Amino acid sequence: MKKIIIACMTLLFLAGCAITDRTSAPTLDKNVKWALLPMENHTETPQASLRMEAITETLLRVKGAMNLEKYPSSMTQDSLFEPADAKAVEAAINWAVQSGARYAVTGTVNEWRYKTGVDGEPAVGVTIKIIDLQTRQVVWDAAGARTGWGREAVSAIAQKLLEDLTGSIKLR
Repeated sequence: MKKIIIACMTLLFLAGCAITDRTSAPTLDKNVKWALLPMENHTETPQASLRMEAITETLLRVKGAMNLEKYPSSMTQDSLFEPADAKAVEAAINWAVQSGARYAVTGTVNEWRYKTGVDGEPAVGVTIKIIDLQTRQVVWDAAGARTGWGREAVSAIAQKLLEDLTGSIKLR
């Protein structure tokens, strides 16, 4: 009985380390052109949105969206501050429409850091959405946050979170 109580307490503790919400995903066409747009960075961590874009790009390709084109950015690894705000995302949506893309993927990074304290746990919070460019309607979106243990990398936690969030997307 004691083992069952400990196991239940452990599961409850681990469940508190992540939270996700997402809309139900329609089945989307993987063979049409996709556009990966800039992500907005609402954190104090420089280039957090570029890191999220890189992970998202790979996850979409793994799901089968091979005809994925990334918005041409003027940023380099030496750029400290990102111009990705709502106006930049709107300009990127217009670029995606003109390039013939059917779906656009964008989002925001709300947290991307190591918490202060003894362990310095990684913490990530993001939103992500898919826009049908023919109707300009959001067809899927999700939000989530996750923390990890002291020896884990922020990027590892972000990848786990984004895998969880995008897991419901169905591409045919």
